[in-house]
Amino acid sequence: MDNKETEQNYEDFISTVSHELRTPLTSIRGFSQTMLASWDRLDDESKKKFIKIIEEQSNRLIHLVENMLTVTKLQKSNNHLVFNETDIKPTIEQTVMIVKNQYPTHNFNIKYDGTLPKIFVDKDKFQQIMTNLIENSAKYSSENSTTTISSAQKNNNVEISVTNIGIGIDEKDYEKIFTKFSRIDNPLTRKVQGSGLGLYITKNLVEKMDGQISVSSTPLNDKSGLSEITFKVLMPVKSIEEQARIKCKQ
Repeated sequence: MDNKETEQNYEDFISTVSHELRTPLTSIRGFSQTMLASWDRLDDESKKKFIKIIEEQSNRLIHLVENMLTVTKLQKSNNHLVFNETDIKPTIEQTVMIVKNQYPTHNFNIKYDGTLPKIFVDKDKFQQIMTNLIENSAKYSSENSTTTISSAQKNNNVEISVTNIGIGIDEKDYEKIFTKFSRIDNPLTRKVQGSGLGLYITKNLVEKMDGQISVSSTPLNDKSGLSEITFKVLMPVKSIEEQARIKCKQ
């Protein structure tokens, strides 16, 4: 990459970050100023509504900053991962519990196909992967639908699928959605706030732990215009020798 391309990427990064930060900051400032100027004229319901908006936008800001920091770390070659044998079941169940609190009207279905071996991953980073995928699924699902998280052993891998019903993704956009700041433009994504960093981070973390991630979108056989969208993560089951080699590098 030459200096001109590097400079252009840096300018694009700053422009996108500035745009993403401006929206929540403007909301926080606007509603704060309104409350300060009109406190005595606002009823309790309006005050609670405005404070709730400020809280939501603050959380959005925190999440955005955390994603920015994660992206910065991912771009460093010495990004340190701590590998250990990890049972995926409690990780998935804990993640679903957390996301359920954020999306109480959304349904979740967890399925395990037989006995699953442990995978050799950085547990915190693996939980971040699952949180990003399950939260993303709930966020972009149609109303009153269900996210299904299924796991099965496939040869020397554990395959984890996260499936939801929503607006379909064109096959030409399969790779695009994993790139930095990418968001597919459709009526649902226009309603939902997002930075376009979650799937980029997820793909990078999966690949840093020798895994693979893919997406598929299959139209439903009805007139809804919706599709079944599935993200698949394939994590290898490491032998004792392979685990020892990885441990030596930590």
